[in-house]
Amino acid sequence: MQLRLREFSARAPGLAALLALLAGCSGEDHPEPEDEGVKSNPPAERTEPEISDIEREFLRHAESLEDSKNRYFGRQQIAELKLALNQVNLAPAERSKLLAQLAFHHLRVGEGRAARRAIDAAYEYEDALSPQTKIQLRKARAMISLREAEIENCVQRHNAQCCIFPLAGGGLHEVAGPARAATADLLEILKSAPGDEMVQWLLNLAAMATGNYPGVVPEPFRIPPEHFEPGEAGSDLDPFVDVAPMLGINTFDLCGGVVVEDFNNDGYFDILSSTSDPRGSLHLYLSEGSMRFRDATDESGVRPQLGGFNCVAADYDNDGDTDVLVLRGAWLGTQGTIRNSLLRNDTSPGGGKVQFTDVTAVAGLADPAYPTQTAAWGDLDNDGDLDLFVGNESAKELRLKDSAGDFPSQLFQNNGDGTFTDIAATAGVQNDRFCKGVTMGDYDNDRDLDIFVSNVGKNRLYRNDGDGSFTDVAPDLGITGSGGYDFAPWFFDFNNDGWLDLFVGAYKAHLKDFMRDARGESHGARVPGLYRNNGDGTFTDIAREAGLDHPYLPMGANFGDFDNDGWLDIYLATGDSNFETLTPNVLLKNLAGQGFENVTYAARLGHLQKGHGVSFADFDRDGDLDLYHQLGGFFPGDKFHNALFLNPGTGNGFLDVRCRGTKSNRSGFGVRAALAIEFPGGQRQTLHRSAGSLSSFGGSPHDSLHFGIPASAKPVELRVYWPCSNTEQAFSGLQVNTIIEVVEGKSGFSLRQEL
Repeated sequence: MQLRLREFSARAPGLAALLALLAGCSGEDHPEPEDEGVKSNPPAERTEPEISDIEREFLRHAESLEDSKNRYFGRQQIAELKLALNQVNLAPAERSKLLAQLAFHHLRVGEGRAARRAIDAAYEYEDALSPQTKIQLRKARAMISLREAEIENCVQRHNAQCCIFPLAGGGLHEVAGPARAATADLLEILKSAPGDEMVQWLLNLAAMATGNYPGVVPEPFRIPPEHFEPGEAGSDLDPFVDVAPMLGINTFDLCGGVVVEDFNNDGYFDILSSTSDPRGSLHLYLSEGSMRFRDATDESGVRPQLGGFNCVAADYDNDGDTDVLVLRGAWLGTQGTIRNSLLRNDTSPGGGKVQFTDVTAVAGLADPAYPTQTAAWGDLDNDGDLDLFVGNESAKELRLKDSAGDFPSQLFQNNGDGTFTDIAATAGVQNDRFCKGVTMGDYDNDRDLDIFVSNVGKNRLYRNDGDGSFTDVAPDLGITGSGGYDFAPWFFDFNNDGWLDLFVGAYKAHLKDFMRDARGESHGARVPGLYRNNGDGTFTDIAREAGLDHPYLPMGANFGDFDNDGWLDIYLATGDSNFETLTPNVLLKNLAGQGFENVTYAARLGHLQKGHGVSFADFDRDGDLDLYHQLGGFFPGDKFHNALFLNPGTGNGFLDVRCRGTKSNRSGFGVRAALAIEFPGGQRQTLHRSAGSLSSFGGSPHDSLHFGIPASAKPVELRVYWPCSNTEQAFSGLQVNTIIEVVEGKSGFSLRQEL
């Protein structure tokens, strides 16, 4: 299980008083440039005999972050606190405060034993503290115990059931001492502060870890057991199972992205994941068929690519294989001006050894370097190659006094020769806001892709005007959001009416909101936006009536038809940087376009670890979508193992369509497809899909249009619309449970696989 410690920050519920104790430990909701401060001794340099120039370049950034007061990776705070504690005349209360701060920073950088020593030392001065400060100190100790519980069990004794909420089976702690210590501290806190719902939530988790839920939790503080019942929509679902540990693809990393594509065109999906750890590399696992994977990180040339907060894939050069863009610098302010990496796939035609080459500089994408975690590919000018929008984290609107952190977003037009030109200024899409998500889709069905950008602040919808310019129509359409934090947007046709709808994740919730929601009470969290396309160029937000009025706190997310019923479902990867924010990831089943129901607990997908990259793909080639999830937190001490959840299936069928453009881009980004299916009584239904439209942290295969087909239905006709040639092709003679390939301008389809 993941009972893990989140950063003590202003966003953390019930920790306002603790901020006085732990001054300087700011959280994610203050995206301002870092102070420089006093330098401490730099960490020892790596001694490996052969380090490439590329790796050395990124290691310099890692050392710079560590030799600073960066809120995630900096070590100056520890040196300064130790220096302050050397003062002999410190008042007991002040010494306790400094020791508590030191405990947090040791914990942050992964020094758990030092954190324990510091928090125990802080307790030596307990008698000098006020009652409220004693409570906050006890909270800090409880959280350190929870982190110890995670290390001893979920990390060192990792198994497939670790951290799946509600905790049971293999998720129970074999080493129970740390969770029991946390339980004792949390119960003691509630004697003085019974209304602290954050503590109530953590108490339930700690009790679960030792197998003592609900008994050890007093009824007023209890998550009602009925909260975990599967519900009507989940009553027929079997649980997903994490097979990543068994397959050796459970990379142990901080938060990052994932790309699932067939990099060597052998017909099997491969996995590439990234990590925000400035010393952590990309990892590439090549499929060898029959659910076997080989670690190709070294041989493929991706090992030197360090510190990728996210990664997005596309065949930008139209040569038939998938390339990768690695994104860096998110949340680091002016310290995040670290270049991205465009990795060209140089795998030999016909397959063979996968090899990537860093072509960022020659492609014109290296300079200027701005902090970012989000980008999207799409053929915005319909010239047959893919352009690139990079959403940067500009503090221009947040820091009106000066220009520090002025990082406009970039729109790179593909020149067709392997290079790009930034045309954001002339196109009118610089955004100049703190961008956290971007997606592309043709929302108005006018044959060109539009751009939606979610921000810290108001969101934007850049309508493509077809002449190289864009107009922000979000204010007119009422989809700017509330001006808070909105992550992980995407276009998808959730109600199968032929018009792209828009999902926008809402990133503001506290543990007290989850506790209240579990009890069926009203909460204060922001809810996501589900903007239904009205078919006339306008949207209506139906999130609440669609059953999405719950706290989720999604960082990454994606969509796919996990149960093959024809309707696109949602998976939310949740959490924040704070150690104490322990929230389950969420699976939402689409109720035939009428709304969504939470089926997380029935599917056993409520992982408590931090979630970012999410990919739906059929890894075991049984016709349903499995789920690869990149897991891990923000701090060096908050790593975790990635997961591959195998789908148990539902008995429904599928049709998988691979699109190959000739005049349009080769991967078919922007292609729209409609599949008519027929039921025994002659009733027909049309399912709609769009190629290339993914979330900000969605890593599903871009050219694979997956149609779930109910068991009683059969596919009748497939219509595929190609944006560049402005043509539509119709295909009949389809069979259920097949993978087919359609080529722009070519009659008929080719059968790639029949299951």
